[in-house]
Amino acid sequence: MMFKQFIILNSILFFASISNAQIQSQKSIKETLISYAYNNIDKAIRHYKILKKDNSKQYNFNDKNELNNLGYQLMNDGRVDDAIKIFQLLVFEFPNDFNGYDSLGEAYYMNENYEKAVINYQKSLDLNPKNTNAERFITKIKFENRDKNKFYKIYTKQQYLDDLYELAHSLTTVNPHPYKSISKEEFWKVVEDKKDLITDKTTYAEFIWHCSELVANINCGHSAIPMYFQQESEMLPDTLRFPMELSYIDNRLYVIDPLINKNQVKVGIEIFSINGKSSFEIIEDIFKHTSSQGKVENPAKRHLFNGRATAMVPYSLGFPKEYEVIIKGRQEPIFLKMLDEYTFQFKSLRTCKDAFCFNFINENIALLTINHWDFYGNKFHILQKFIDDSFEEINKKMPKNLIIDVRGNGGGNSWGAAHVLQYLVKTPFTYFKVAPLNDSKLQPLKPFKTTYKGNVYFLTDGRSGSTTGQLLALAKHHNLGTLIGEESNGGIFYTGGQQMFCLKNTNVFYLVGRFTHINDVDSISQERGVQPHHYSVRTIEDWLNGIDTTLKYTLELINKE
Repeated sequence: MMFKQFIILNSILFFASISNAQIQSQKSIKETLISYAYNNIDKAIRHYKILKKDNSKQYNFNDKNELNNLGYQLMNDGRVDDAIKIFQLLVFEFPNDFNGYDSLGEAYYMNENYEKAVINYQKSLDLNPKNTNAERFITKIKFENRDKNKFYKIYTKQQYLDDLYELAHSLTTVNPHPYKSISKEEFWKVVEDKKDLITDKTTYAEFIWHCSELVANINCGHSAIPMYFQQESEMLPDTLRFPMELSYIDNRLYVIDPLINKNQVKVGIEIFSINGKSSFEIIEDIFKHTSSQGKVENPAKRHLFNGRATAMVPYSLGFPKEYEVIIKGRQEPIFLKMLDEYTFQFKSLRTCKDAFCFNFINENIALLTINHWDFYGNKFHILQKFIDDSFEEINKKMPKNLIIDVRGNGGGNSWGAAHVLQYLVKTPFTYFKVAPLNDSKLQPLKPFKTTYKGNVYFLTDGRSGSTTGQLLALAKHHNLGTLIGEESNGGIFYTGGQQMFCLKNTNVFYLVGRFTHINDVDSISQERGVQPHHYSVRTIEDWLNGIDTTLKYTLELINKE
């Protein structure tokens, strides 16, 4: 018996070695097609079919990665139509391979053929229900093509309740720390309270407002109703908007543009109440529906309100058809004119309108502005080159002071922040102490050979989140500079890697952070953002006069020192 088994085993190994030798000797069909007719894919495909018919054993036709890699090479070269043809051949040759349909779906997505993209992503998902990439893109496509006219739409009470619990379940199972800043009992009590508010007459607009509070309650900066209140704002009829632009500054509510009401309300006036409800109560309610990281409240949430006040006020007050306000210096209410139409206009006093800017204010002060770190994959070199070029210029001219402005920078690729830090630190440092295991920033990072030796000032505000919060936390912990502005939207603790989901019945889209990231910093609380050394925010007077309060404060501080 043992001898027989020995013979069988040797036979298996013998034939396996022959098979492996044959595979290794086979020519690459990808390289063959590239050499034969890379610039004429139709001709290449015809050649593929002839070779498979006449010389199938000479080429590695059984390796599905060959066609897949060829398709991606074409996409990287900007030839998406040709890539689609190769991926179509791939799924024809390997009809049970989920990855081929995933690749074809991606090509159709890049070609903006969303219908066919969804069909192929769904086919991939049917073959492999664990293909999260296909699931993610299907949801992304649905979001980009969402119905933007659902304000008055009504679903059944049961559909709302099912979606409410689906949302609560996703938030508390997908996010690894849903009860870090709120107790389990408190979270589910809010769910039950919302349940009692839902009726057969509840509109979609009212329901999404309920949803935003649930998402905000887990206090995760990467979990939110996406696009900064855009879903809610885009479907709100202009005739129901609050008819003035507002700004919440230093716990006071100001009019920064009266719009149609300029004949009866002045720019810069403080509002005490709207429709009998105090400004404080309105802001408090709106902030309950606004996501931020941990226990960061006003600094993070006020900036979103300042950009979306005309929509947020109506949601908070239940969509009134008319408004009356009490303003400073007047006891009688003013009845506002309602809008007929409205166009959102983002107002910024920042001089840097690009992703990043660098300039010298004078020979002693350099200003490095980074508005976001969203440069991933093969695009990271763009950000990396900008940082390298900027510090090369800095180290050549050696200004005594460097201002790094990251106000409004909501995050992105953490390698960008790490790259900046390597120009500032004097000794090796570890970026993360907790992160997914494949993140090399868990290992020490060394300073670059040439580092900046002057004074560094970081400008921060409540929009400085995620990767930017990490930059600020590490900078403060290692004493790399002076922080000026307001508390950032989080610091050393985040659950990044957010994924978009869509509720089954109502199609409310929402994001949930999935992966724990903690900086290697023990001097800053995980519960809050990074506190500045000097508090400075734009005053209403400076806003109206176009003055950058925080930059002005920083320049005055430099001159004093």
